[in-house]
Amino acid sequence: MARFNTRAARPAVHSPVKTTGEKTVTHEGAAGHLRDSKSELFLLAVSNMVGTDTFYEKGGQRDDRYTRLVRQLAIEDPEWTAGLLGWLRGEGNMRTAALVGAAEFAAERLLHGTPGYSRQVIASVIQRADEPGEMLGYWTSRYGRRLPKPLKRGIADAVQRLYTERSLLKYDTDSKGYRFGDVLNLVHASPNAAKPWQGDLFKHALDRRHGGDDAIPEQLAVLRKRANLMSMPVEHRRLFIEGNAERLAQAGMTWEALAGWLQGPMDKAAWEAIIPSMGLMALARNLRNFDEAGVSDEVAAQICARFTDPEQVAKSRMFPFRWWAAYKHAPSLRWAHALEQALGHSLTNVPRLKGSTLILVDRSPSMFPGYHFSTPHQSDITLAEQAAVFGAALALRAEKPTLVEFGGGSKKIDVTKGGSVLKHIEAFGRINGTDIPAAVKAHWFAHDRIVIVTDEQTRPGWLPSNMWGHGGMRETAIDNLVPKATPVYMWNMAGYKPGAMPSGKTGRHTFGGLTDHAFRVIPLLESARDAAWPWERPAA
Repeated sequence: MARFNTRAARPAVHSPVKTTGEKTVTHEGAAGHLRDSKSELFLLAVSNMVGTDTFYEKGGQRDDRYTRLVRQLAIEDPEWTAGLLGWLRGEGNMRTAALVGAAEFAAERLLHGTPGYSRQVIASVIQRADEPGEMLGYWTSRYGRRLPKPLKRGIADAVQRLYTERSLLKYDTDSKGYRFGDVLNLVHASPNAAKPWQGDLFKHALDRRHGGDDAIPEQLAVLRKRANLMSMPVEHRRLFIEGNAERLAQAGMTWEALAGWLQGPMDKAAWEAIIPSMGLMALARNLRNFDEAGVSDEVAAQICARFTDPEQVAKSRMFPFRWWAAYKHAPSLRWAHALEQALGHSLTNVPRLKGSTLILVDRSPSMFPGYHFSTPHQSDITLAEQAAVFGAALALRAEKPTLVEFGGGSKKIDVTKGGSVLKHIEAFGRINGTDIPAAVKAHWFAHDRIVIVTDEQTRPGWLPSNMWGHGGMRETAIDNLVPKATPVYMWNMAGYKPGAMPSGKTGRHTFGGLTDHAFRVIPLLESARDAAWPWERPAA
């Protein structure tokens, strides 16, 4: 009789987030699993809002754990860590964690006297024109005013790439500890030879930092147009804005700058003048203001047209949950359909899974930061809401979904084929406790796969004696309830150290992050191909 060459045989597949075989306990006391250093760092990095408390971990504890792991791997595997940090700021869209990680990477390699990588890593994580100053602020607060060469050269590379007239107007403000001129003085960036105007820009940034009143060079047309607007008498400004949206845009006027320039409220005319030059994130965050100011339906339609443009949504790099936040906070329903489409464009990597899929979405108290504590840095959108976004999107695209919210108990969510992701999110509630094994036991009926969106901090999941063939109660775990032939995909939302199941081998896989990119591993693994780290993905 054949033992191995059977129709049911499948190739073993592996995923990058791996457990070591060492045991621990979850924060709720269940049997837990430790991950290797790379896996622990990855899951923490993609969820760590620096300085922010979570339910089980203070912000300082998380930041210390993150720093320790970055510094360890900066020496053990600098190429891998450099790849992680560059990806984290790019596709991962985690700004502060990437900046902190790059600084600590460089600091550890300098401490060991190990050359290489640091300049490139610093440059790779600085992707916005205010970030050279952010990097200097972090470094000097940690290590003093002495700046090592790799740090200065990496920042200088970024300055050449990012400093423009518009970025000067937007970010070079008195509120910053390090102005553009300070950065230029400290890192000695040379103008990019391919940008003939940049030399004049650098000179002007230095001049304005030191209170000089030299005329703005002719090449800096945007700055000259802004200066002309600033010289206009205040009493004439509100009359000027009507019909002059293009002139405001040419002067690099943002909505915040316009509000200050008008020295008064942002009324209907002001908003309608600046809306054409606003970015998607600013538009999505100001829908309430637009409604309260009475912005016309014609202008609202122009905004909605931008929300429904997949290229603009992709370029905005907004997290999917930000579209939910815009819908949640907007008073008017005139935005709803466009926000639904924008959310869909931001979830393009959510696969259309064949067969039956059990989707478990964690709605326990630990997924609602602020339930037991508060912090001024906490996002207004909880982990539970973010989990619901992904769970609802996956359910609506799956062939045969079973969508369940769980905590200590659990409840099915009706899935309406062709329905709205936003409306399905509204159907979720809150359930006390966290018991992943009980939710699996209650709802898994030979589904083809299980996807669990959670922070993994489950309770033990006690099962009665008749399930074990002896007296008493025994703790069980997800891994005991589901055959290895049925894949379980654990989406870790919080980056805690203990995992709820083994991962990295056939049938058990963990991924994480606040974007839809992680979903790409599911069809990859189910096509019997190993999954790599996202920055190491093989070409399609």
